[in-house]
Amino acid sequence: MKSIFVTASVMQELSLLIRSIGAVQTKPDMFPDIYRGRIGDKDITLAVTGIGKINAASATTVLLQGRTPDLLVNTGCAGAYQGGGLTVGGLAVATSEILADDGVLTPEGWQPLDLIGIPLVKRSGKAYFNEFPLSMQAAGKAASLAAALGLSTIRGKFLTVSTCSGTSARGDELFSRFGGICENMEGAAVAQVALRYGVDCLEIRGVSNMVENRDMSSWNIPGAVEAVQRFLLKYIEEF
Repeated sequence: MKSIFVTASVMQELSLLIRSIGAVQTKPDMFPDIYRGRIGDKDITLAVTGIGKINAASATTVLLQGRTPDLLVNTGCAGAYQGGGLTVGGLAVATSEILADDGVLTPEGWQPLDLIGIPLVKRSGKAYFNEFPLSMQAAGKAASLAAALGLSTIRGKFLTVSTCSGTSARGDELFSRFGGICENMEGAAVAQVALRYGVDCLEIRGVSNMVENRDMSSWNIPGAVEAVQRFLLKYIEEF
């Protein structure tokens, strides 16, 4: 039986999946909140990690200690950068995850963790600092399925931030620096832990808003998280 783990920061980002597969909570009052169910012959574990990198890394570590899934999926909503090609309501599939505000602030400007010289992960002889790879096979399959379903989907680099970009200027700065298509607050932490454990990781998010001068009246979080969860149901069925 195949095993798939799905993580998201808040219940709203997993509630449709939990209801759709009849997942049942295991070990209430423990961290993280874990639900288990099945889709066909696949065992599905869903975990609400809490917001931010520390919660996401801690929860993912708990999940992967002693269990190795066939795939780890990180999901939720994201803010899209102007120029990245995404629009509100679309789906974004990550090719890699970048820690966008971890580094060194110098008189010449921000520099990545390479400047310190201490990698966050070493695996198979390679050192990883700010950027972590995700499963190209899983991402390619997700993009192909989305195209077949007629869904607006773009693949690209995701940025993980500790401070959400609430101005157009900040969004433009990060887009120019990294060429990422969207930002979130957990993805790089999940990708980093998955890399350390040698687990294939897919990240796919629904676009809830554009990164601009903060105006929540133009956001659509419910639509974004519903769209990506409905897609994941199809993806997992065909995995």
